[in-house]
Amino acid sequence: MPLFEFVFRTFYDNPFSKITESNPSVQLYQWCNDRHDVIELVMQKPEDYDKVREEFSKSVEIVDEIDNGANVHVITRMCACGVAGTVMSYLNDPTLLVIPPVAYENGWEYFRVIAFRHEGITKLVTKLRQVGFNVEILRKTPFDGYMASSLTLSTDTLFSGLTEKQIDALLTAYAQGYFRFPRGSDLQTIASKEKIGRTTFLEHLKKAENKIITALIPHIQLFRKVPQERKNTMRLVVDAS
Repeated sequence: MPLFEFVFRTFYDNPFSKITESNPSVQLYQWCNDRHDVIELVMQKPEDYDKVREEFSKSVEIVDEIDNGANVHVITRMCACGVAGTVMSYLNDPTLLVIPPVAYENGWEYFRVIAFRHEGITKLVTKLRQVGFNVEILRKTPFDGYMASSLTLSTDTLFSGLTEKQIDALLTAYAQGYFRFPRGSDLQTIASKEKIGRTTFLEHLKKAENKIITALIPHIQLFRKVPQERKNTMRLVVDAS
Protein backbone atom coordinates (compact mmCIF):
# COMPACT_ATOMS: atom_id res chain seq x y z
CA MET A 1 0.00 0.00 0.00
CA PRO A 2 1.25 3.53 -0.73
CA LEU A 3 2.09 6.05 1.92
CA PHE A 4 -0.17 9.07 2.20
CA GLU A 5 0.52 12.76 2.63
CA PHE A 6 -2.15 14.26 4.85
CA VAL A 7 -2.54 17.99 5.47
CA PHE A 8 -5.18 19.28 7.85
CA ARG A 9 -5.97 22.22 10.08
CA THR A 10 -7.75 22.57 13.42
CA PHE A 11 -9.37 25.42 15.29
CA TYR A 12 -9.41 25.13 19.08
CA ASP A 13 -8.30 26.85 22.26
CA ASN A 14 -4.49 26.96 22.36
CA PRO A 15 -2.06 29.85 23.02
CA PHE A 16 -0.39 30.03 19.60
CA SER A 17 -3.68 29.88 17.72
CA LYS A 18 -5.06 32.63 19.96
CA ILE A 19 -2.11 34.87 19.12
CA THR A 20 -2.70 34.58 15.37
CA GLU A 21 -6.45 34.97 15.83
CA SER A 22 -6.07 38.24 17.74
CA ASN A 23 -3.20 39.37 15.48
CA PRO A 24 -4.20 38.47 11.88
CA SER A 25 -1.02 39.99 10.46
CA VAL A 26 1.12 37.36 12.28
CA GLN A 27 1.97 33.83 11.17
CA LEU A 28 3.74 31.38 13.49
CA TYR A 29 5.86 28.36 12.59
CA GLN A 30 6.86 25.87 15.28
CA TRP A 31 9.84 23.48 15.32
CA CYS A 32 10.76 21.19 18.22
CA ASN A 33 13.75 19.04 19.26
CA ASP A 34 11.90 17.38 22.20
CA ARG A 35 13.44 19.89 24.63
CA HIS A 36 12.81 23.34 23.21
CA ASP A 37 10.51 24.97 20.69
CA VAL A 38 11.67 27.46 18.11
CA ILE A 39 8.80 29.68 17.06
CA GLU A 40 9.28 31.75 13.93
CA LEU A 41 7.14 34.88 13.83
CA VAL A 42 6.44 36.25 10.38
CA MET A 43 4.86 39.67 10.78
CA GLN A 44 3.38 41.89 8.11
CA LYS A 45 3.53 44.66 10.70
CA PRO A 46 6.84 44.49 12.64
CA GLU A 47 5.57 47.18 15.00
CA ASP A 48 3.17 44.56 16.44
CA TYR A 49 6.02 42.49 17.89
CA ASP A 50 5.97 43.98 21.39
CA LYS A 51 2.29 43.17 21.76
CA VAL A 52 2.74 39.65 20.36
CA ARG A 53 5.73 39.00 22.61
CA GLU A 54 3.73 40.02 25.65
CA GLU A 55 1.03 37.52 24.70
CA PHE A 56 3.71 34.87 24.20
CA SER A 57 5.25 35.42 27.62
CA LYS A 58 1.90 34.73 29.29
CA SER A 59 1.92 31.18 27.91
CA VAL A 60 5.57 30.11 27.55
CA GLU A 61 8.94 30.97 29.04
CA ILE A 62 11.21 32.61 26.47
CA VAL A 63 14.91 31.83 26.81
CA ASP A 64 16.23 33.51 23.65
CA GLU A 65 15.16 35.75 20.78
CA ILE A 66 16.83 36.27 17.42
CA ASP A 67 15.72 39.14 15.19
CA ASN A 68 17.20 39.02 11.69
CA GLY A 69 15.33 42.09 10.48
CA ALA A 70 12.82 40.11 8.40
CA ASN A 71 11.31 37.96 11.13
CA VAL A 72 11.89 36.88 14.73
CA HIS A 73 12.73 33.48 16.17
CA VAL A 74 11.74 32.79 19.77
CA ILE A 75 13.21 29.84 21.68
CA THR A 76 11.09 28.56 24.57
CA ARG A 77 12.22 26.85 27.78
CA MET A 78 10.19 23.71 27.10
CA CYS A 79 8.58 22.22 24.01
CA ALA A 80 4.80 21.95 23.80
CA CYS A 81 4.74 18.46 22.28
CA GLY A 82 2.28 16.16 23.97
CA VAL A 83 0.75 18.82 26.23
CA ALA A 84 -2.70 17.55 27.25
CA GLY A 85 -5.54 18.99 25.23
CA THR A 86 -3.47 19.74 22.12
CA VAL A 87 -3.63 18.03 18.73
CA MET A 88 -0.07 16.76 19.27
CA SER A 89 -1.21 14.83 22.33
CA TYR A 90 -3.39 12.72 20.01
CA LEU A 91 -0.68 12.19 17.39
CA ASN A 92 0.77 9.17 19.20
CA ASP A 93 0.18 6.60 16.44
CA PRO A 94 3.68 5.43 15.32
CA THR A 95 2.41 5.10 11.74
CA LEU A 96 1.70 8.85 11.60
CA LEU A 97 4.76 11.09 11.20
CA VAL A 98 4.39 14.84 11.63
CA ILE A 99 6.52 16.91 9.25
CA PRO A 100 7.61 20.19 10.88
CA PRO A 101 6.94 22.99 11.14
CA VAL A 102 3.47 23.20 12.64
CA ALA A 103 1.95 26.44 11.33
CA TYR A 104 -0.52 28.89 12.86
CA GLU A 105 -2.52 31.48 10.95
CA ASN A 106 -5.78 33.32 11.69
CA GLY A 107 -6.46 31.08 14.67
CA TRP A 108 -5.94 27.81 12.77
CA GLU A 109 -3.25 25.22 13.50
CA TYR A 110 -1.86 23.45 10.41
CA PHE A 111 -0.26 19.98 10.25
CA ARG A 112 1.43 17.98 7.51
CA VAL A 113 1.57 14.25 8.23
CA ILE A 114 2.99 11.23 6.41
CA ALA A 115 0.78 8.18 7.08
CA PHE A 116 1.97 4.59 6.61
CA ARG A 117 -1.60 3.34 6.73
CA HIS A 118 -4.72 5.13 5.58
CA GLU A 119 -6.70 3.87 8.56
CA GLY A 120 -4.37 5.85 10.82
CA ILE A 121 -5.67 9.05 9.22
CA THR A 122 -9.28 7.97 9.66
CA LYS A 123 -8.77 7.10 13.33
CA LEU A 124 -7.01 10.39 14.07
CA VAL A 125 -9.66 12.59 12.46
CA THR A 126 -12.48 10.60 14.09
CA LYS A 127 -10.88 10.89 17.52
CA LEU A 128 -10.20 14.62 17.20
CA ARG A 129 -13.78 15.32 16.17
CA GLN A 130 -15.14 13.12 18.95
CA VAL A 131 -13.34 15.18 21.59
CA GLY A 132 -14.52 18.47 20.09
CA PHE A 133 -11.82 19.64 17.65
CA ASN A 134 -12.89 21.50 14.52
CA VAL A 135 -10.95 19.62 11.84
CA GLU A 136 -10.70 20.49 8.15
CA ILE A 137 -8.88 18.17 5.73
CA LEU A 138 -6.93 20.21 3.17
CA ARG A 139 -5.10 17.47 1.27
CA LYS A 140 -4.95 13.68 1.33
CA THR A 141 -2.95 12.11 -1.48
CA PRO A 142 -0.61 9.15 -2.06
CA PHE A 143 2.90 10.20 -1.09
CA ASP A 144 5.51 9.80 -3.82
CA GLY A 145 8.37 11.73 -2.24
CA TYR A 146 11.47 10.56 -0.35
CA MET A 147 11.03 10.00 3.36
CA ALA A 148 14.62 10.98 4.18
CA SER A 149 14.26 14.47 2.76
CA SER A 150 10.69 15.01 3.93
CA LEU A 151 11.47 14.25 7.55
CA THR A 152 14.41 16.64 7.68
CA LEU A 153 14.16 19.63 5.36
CA SER A 154 11.76 19.78 2.44
CA THR A 155 12.64 21.55 -0.79
CA ASP A 156 9.48 23.61 -0.28
CA THR A 157 10.83 24.92 3.01
CA LEU A 158 14.17 25.91 1.52
CA PHE A 159 13.41 27.07 -1.99
CA SER A 160 9.75 28.06 -2.38
CA GLY A 161 10.56 31.73 -1.79
CA LEU A 162 13.22 31.93 -4.51
CA THR A 163 12.54 33.54 -7.87
CA GLU A 164 13.83 31.99 -11.10
CA LYS A 165 16.47 34.72 -11.40
CA GLN A 166 17.67 34.03 -7.85
CA ILE A 167 17.87 30.28 -8.53
CA ASP A 168 19.80 30.95 -11.75
CA ALA A 169 22.21 33.22 -9.87
CA LEU A 170 22.90 30.55 -7.24
CA LEU A 171 23.44 27.75 -9.76
CA THR A 172 25.60 29.93 -12.00
CA ALA A 173 27.76 31.15 -9.10
CA TYR A 174 28.22 27.56 -7.90
CA ALA A 175 29.11 26.27 -11.38
CA GLN A 176 31.68 29.07 -11.80
CA GLY A 177 33.37 28.21 -8.50
CA TYR A 178 32.26 31.31 -6.63
CA PHE A 179 31.56 29.36 -3.42
CA ARG A 180 34.91 27.53 -3.38
CA PHE A 181 37.79 28.52 -1.14
CA PRO A 182 39.73 30.12 -2.67
CA ARG A 183 37.08 31.38 -5.10
CA GLY A 184 37.20 30.01 -8.63
CA SER A 185 35.76 33.19 -10.06
CA ASP A 186 34.61 36.67 -9.06
CA LEU A 187 31.27 38.41 -9.48
CA GLN A 188 32.40 40.69 -12.29
CA THR A 189 33.67 37.79 -14.38
CA ILE A 190 30.52 35.73 -13.81
CA ALA A 191 28.23 38.67 -14.57
CA SER A 192 30.14 39.45 -17.78
CA LYS A 193 29.85 35.85 -18.98
CA GLU A 194 26.12 35.90 -18.27
CA LYS A 195 25.76 39.30 -19.96
CA ILE A 196 24.20 40.85 -16.86
CA GLY A 197 25.25 43.80 -14.74
CA ARG A 198 27.43 43.00 -11.73
CA THR A 199 25.12 44.89 -9.33
CA THR A 200 22.03 43.10 -10.65
CA PHE A 201 23.68 39.68 -10.43
CA LEU A 202 24.89 40.42 -6.88
CA GLU A 203 21.38 41.46 -5.84
CA HIS A 204 19.86 38.19 -7.12
CA LEU A 205 22.59 36.15 -5.44
CA LYS A 206 22.41 37.89 -2.06
CA LYS A 207 18.62 37.69 -1.92
CA ALA A 208 18.79 33.96 -2.67
CA GLU A 209 21.43 33.40 0.02
CA ASN A 210 19.41 35.36 2.58
CA LYS A 211 16.21 33.39 1.90
CA ILE A 212 17.95 30.03 2.24
CA ILE A 213 19.79 31.02 5.42
CA THR A 214 16.54 32.33 6.90
CA ALA A 215 14.85 28.97 6.18
CA LEU A 216 17.75 27.07 7.78
CA ILE A 217 18.09 29.17 10.93
CA PRO A 218 15.32 27.49 13.02
CA HIS A 219 16.84 24.06 12.36
CA ILE A 220 20.34 25.30 13.20
CA GLN A 221 19.10 26.91 16.41
CA LEU A 222 17.49 23.65 17.53
CA PHE A 223 20.58 21.61 16.61
CA ARG A 224 22.83 24.00 18.53
CA LYS A 225 20.98 23.17 21.74
CA VAL A 226 21.43 19.40 21.33
CA PRO A 227 24.09 18.09 23.76
CA GLN A 228 27.43 17.37 22.08
CA GLU A 229 27.37 13.68 23.00
CA ARG A 230 24.06 13.34 21.17
CA LYS A 231 25.41 15.22 18.16
CA ASN A 232 28.26 12.73 18.01
CA THR A 233 25.82 9.83 17.73
CA MET A 234 24.01 11.58 14.88
CA ARG A 235 27.01 11.52 12.56
CA LEU A 236 26.61 9.18 9.62
CA VAL A 237 30.28 9.45 8.69
CA VAL A 238 33.01 9.84 11.29
CA ASP A 239 35.99 11.94 10.24
CA ALA A 240 38.99 9.93 11.37
CA SER A 241 41.24 12.96 11.11
